[in-house]
Amino acid sequence: MADPRKALVESWLEKADHDLGSAKKLVHGEDSYADTAVYHCQQTAEKALKAFLVFHEVEFEKIHSLITLLDVCAAIDDKFSELEKPSAELTPYATAYRYPDEFFESEPSEKDVERALKGAEDILNFVKAKLGFNS
Repeated sequence: MADPRKALVESWLEKADHDLGSAKKLVHGEDSYADTAVYHCQQTAEKALKAFLVFHEVEFEKIHSLITLLDVCAAIDDKFSELEKPSAELTPYATAYRYPDEFFESEPSEKDVERALKGAEDILNFVKAKLGFNS
């Protein structure tokens, strides 16, 4: 019989992989959509951290704050504190560019996008390594 928890963790990681792949295509495709790409970077990290929590059977709120999720992960494994900087950089991208409004930025810089891609990939790979899912 298949382990339902393992299957759920794999589903979270697959969604994280898809978000990262989408972000890369949105940046490096024929047309660049940097605002949407950084959102997918944030989603990559969020889903990866939630996969770790699902693996450890820890319930979590429906939130987008990577720092809050990271704190919960760090309570299980203190090495997660190494991800504080990319988590802090990615957290605002959950909402920063999603809606046209006077309070939101219009487009992230190329440097911000590259940093977001690296941070998302680093967090995803870190979680996969912790869970024994080599990329």
